[in-house]
Amino acid sequence: MSKFSKSLLVLFGLGLFASGSTAQDVTSDILENAQDYSDRWVTYGKNYGAWRYMPDAQINRDTIANLRPVWIKQNGVTGGAYEVTALVNDGRMYLTTANSHLIVVDPLTGDELWRYDHDFENVDLCCGPHNRGVGLHEDKVFYGTLDAHLLAFDAATGIQLWDAEVGDHRESFSVTGAPLVVKDMVLIGVGGGEYGIRGYIDAYDVNTGERRWRFYTTPAEGEPGNETWLGDSWKTGGAPTWVTGTYDPETDMVFWGTGNPWPDINNAVRAGDNLYSNSVSCARRR
Repeated sequence: MSKFSKSLLVLFGLGLFASGSTAQDVTSDILENAQDYSDRWVTYGKNYGAWRYMPDAQINRDTIANLRPVWIKQNGVTGGAYEVTALVNDGRMYLTTANSHLIVVDPLTGDELWRYDHDFENVDLCCGPHNRGVGLHEDKVFYGTLDAHLLAFDAATGIQLWDAEVGDHRESFSVTGAPLVVKDMVLIGVGGGEYGIRGYIDAYDVNTGERRWRFYTTPAEGEPGNETWLGDSWKTGGAPTWVTGTYDPETDMVFWGTGNPWPDINNAVRAGDNLYSNSVSCARRR
């Protein structure tokens, strides 16, 4: 891949399907039982438990020798690499690339159905301009950009429905992770832990883009754990949330990993245990 100036996507198949998916819109019931559907991949990590594999016997010791390239697509994006988990539903495959491009293709042919190329200014990024995918709900697709916006599109046409600013990219906030859709909300985390942000998780209304709640990953004054930060270092303590979280429908709880505190090497200005960086944050959906 490194020898190419533009990244390629190669799809392999066993030749077991004669036609495309007949899946309907992605309902909350489908999301809660995503592991039961072998004809689609509707959320990052496969299901809310983030199994990250297909519980299916199509690829095994007997069939793996039959894997063949089906199509190859050049995405037209210079630089960066694929870190996306492609979602597939209702005859559409959703791909995201480095530098904030969303491409939707026919999963059987690779033909492009629509695409969105996001225009943005320079953003502070520690680890590359990657993106890990989208979220789906009903007839909508949700996508986070490097300059920390969360966008909603009509899944079939690519018409933009709303745009929510998750953070100010001039303050080093970014979005590189995939959104997590839970019932009528789409949850998203932020990057920027190497640049003195205060991390958080946001939840937005799937229909309007209105922010429903925000959970900060470093506790403010008067909150449990604030004493683990020296002075007011919690205000710029990092604890970013760029990895997509998980959800437990039985307890109605969201689990989300947090990243490093800031400064990440010299802890003299943030002495203490620095809760809740390098942790798993748990919140009840509201």
